[in-house]
Amino acid sequence: MAKKHALTTRLWHWVNAVAIIVLFMTGLNISNAHRNLYWGHYGFDPADAWLHVIRFPGWATIPGHYNLALARDWHITMAWPFGVGVLFIWVAMLWNGHFRRDLMTKPKDWTPGAVIASIKAHSGAGAGAHHGYNPVQKILYGGVFGVLLPLILLTGLAISPGSGGYAPWLIDLFGGRQSARSLHFIAAWGIFGFFVIHILLALTDWRLILEMFTGGKRPAEGAAEAPPPAPPVPAATDEGVPAHG
Repeated sequence: MAKKHALTTRLWHWVNAVAIIVLFMTGLNISNAHRNLYWGHYGFDPADAWLHVIRFPGWATIPGHYNLALARDWHITMAWPFGVGVLFIWVAMLWNGHFRRDLMTKPKDWTPGAVIASIKAHSGAGAGAHHGYNPVQKILYGGVFGVLLPLILLTGLAISPGSGGYAPWLIDLFGGRQSARSLHFIAAWGIFGFFVIHILLALTDWRLILEMFTGGKRPAEGAAEAPPPAPPVPAATDEGVPAHG
């Protein structure tokens, strides 16, 4: 029986999990250096900021104390496996059919009825039976893979040192370096929100976590669930009348 999760998907999942944790926590440390967000090409005056960010405590940052230089070193270092991983998983998903088979949505998946049915199925008695991705999962995963991951990668490149020399068009694409920084911040918290929900849902069924190590098993295409057993037929007497105890 084919694996539910291909080896490429499992490898990317765990490498990406480590990369995102380090990137997020070092990003909070970097945010503490200047806690205001702006739109456009320039921004320094707090009066022009659209958002004043809180100062994040040491337990939420890497390193555990304010150190902009070290946080940037870690951030840039982990950006490499993250960026290569995003490219890798997209190539793998298109190559092995995972995107087409499991994540590509259809118009009917976006209807309110499909969303409500997905939520009920996930919280109902049959929640433990995993036969594929429901419409809500397809939409969420599609948003992460198709929007948030590429967005945070491209905005990160736009705000990186020297981007004005090697990719000025990327800065202009987002409407300026400060706009790219704001979008980078928004995408980071979007991924954090998905990360938290993902963990909480996985903890509701330990088999989901185990499958990300073993690969799990994919049901055969078109396989139908076994019908419920027929009720027992009462034994008959010689006269053909059912016997009763």
